[in-house]
Amino acid sequence: MNSTTEKPEAITVIGAGRVGRSIAAAGSAAGLEVDLRTRADGLDGLDDRDVLLCVPDQEIAPLAARIAEKGDLPRLLGHTSGATRLDPLAGCSREGSFSLHPLQTVPDVKSDLTGCPAAVAGSGRIPLDFATGLADGLGMRPFPVAESDRAIYHAAASMASNFLVTLEETAAGLLEEIAVEDPRAVLAPLVRRSLQNWSERGAAALTGPIARGDSGTVELHRSALARVRPELSGLYDALAEQTSALAGEPR
Repeated sequence: MNSTTEKPEAITVIGAGRVGRSIAAAGSAAGLEVDLRTRADGLDGLDDRDVLLCVPDQEIAPLAARIAEKGDLPRLLGHTSGATRLDPLAGCSREGSFSLHPLQTVPDVKSDLTGCPAAVAGSGRIPLDFATGLADGLGMRPFPVAESDRAIYHAAASMASNFLVTLEETAAGLLEEIAVEDPRAVLAPLVRRSLQNWSERGAAALTGPIARGDSGTVELHRSALARVRPELSGLYDALAEQTSALAGEPR
């Protein structure tokens, strides 16, 4: 059983998908004793262990309920969901519940989590300390997120990651419409530099027609989209409105 030190000694990971295997690999590399199980491996022998559920959001509550029904309650029970609160884990462990959400994309089972920010939460001081220590031990950078703020936190994460991919694929699609070869390769340097500028300067990194007040060019964009891809007009208008608001804020 783990003590409530900054660096846990062991963790049982249930869920052998991309997140579960990546966390297990990081734990093993950091010298933690890792027991990696699939959901089909059974829930025996969890009594007084520290357990982390790395399963899809909709499976957290049913799996926690199965653990509670068996009666071999872990010491602490956690999950890796960004949006799910700790409520589904209540009463399913002896000393409380926690969450640890790696704030990065995990595209495969060998994703490197070193230096990755991680949102942590706990139902009390012991589980919060454990989540923080586990994140530190895995080489992540933990930061707390209140239970009441989890949905906003995850919405921000989705906008920053998922919506970025959607936006760039949409832009690449427009270049394909005009027969530009390999549009991702064409756009990638611009995207990388824009992202770097934003990370260093925030809204002050804005450039382009909206930032410089060139309304004529913006209207040209709107007219072209209405002709070629009218279904994107609403997206452009929403983004233009938010960009205009950002450009007008004090720097």
